[in-house]
Amino acid sequence: MDLLQLLSYTFIQNAILAAFLMSVACGITGTYIVSKRMVFISGGITHASFGGVGIGYFLGFPPLAGAAIFAVLAALTTENLTRRKILRNDSIIAILWSFGMALGIIFIYLTPGYAPNLMSYLFGSIITVTSTDLWLMFVLAVVVSLVFTFLYKPILYVAFDEQFARIRGIPVMLLNYMLIVLVALSIVLSIRTAGIILVLSVLTIPQNITNLFTNRFDYIMVGSIIIGFFASLLGLIISYYLDIPSGATIIFTLVVIYLAARLVKVVTLRNLNHNQIK
Repeated sequence: MDLLQLLSYTFIQNAILAAFLMSVACGITGTYIVSKRMVFISGGITHASFGGVGIGYFLGFPPLAGAAIFAVLAALTTENLTRRKILRNDSIIAILWSFGMALGIIFIYLTPGYAPNLMSYLFGSIITVTSTDLWLMFVLAVVVSLVFTFLYKPILYVAFDEQFARIRGIPVMLLNYMLIVLVALSIVLSIRTAGIILVLSVLTIPQNITNLFTNRFDYIMVGSIIIGFFASLLGLIISYYLDIPSGATIIFTLVVIYLAARLVKVVTLRNLNHNQIK
């Protein structure tokens, strides 16, 4: 089957649109995550959301809705406890991480009838996204884009220097809570494409690839969106032809791109230093 024929299928078109919307939301929020050095906090939120998936199955409402509620609560709890210094950051993350996963497994086990197939939630299946998923991802991508466009400077200050942001009169706590909620929602709505186990890679690898070549916050956001979308498309095509899981293939593709970019950066610097010595 050639590529043009493949693109004629509706589920492939939906997958491509989902890849683009995920790249926008995760590219932007992921830049904030990486800049603020809160990657592991995002990991805790990601795995805690599995508790919401289990509760959703048990109570009979959409699992992603349960994951969204659980992820937002986990995000706000983490932010609150961290600021009040009740527990160390790593302890909060470990507790939420393990609690969410354990709760999800328990409720799924208690759900009457056949056990649901959790592979699409754990490892992602971009070709199974529905029109509802796409609309939710579209709304999130628009909201994230607008927030980061109109609040770009305050977000930049908060990401790199909260004390300076306070001096400038920026409501740091309110902004932090709003951004952590957007991060949580980006995580949840990317579960269908990358999966709970792998979604953290979509939030961090494109940003680190772009960061190899630029330190500007806005350039990293744009570069992350482009790289994330390209890797998603390439991973989607490879997974289709090799008949392997799409979520894992997308992440594998991102890692290969990162290694290639790292090699290019090393070779470029070596040549530059060699020319300077001459």
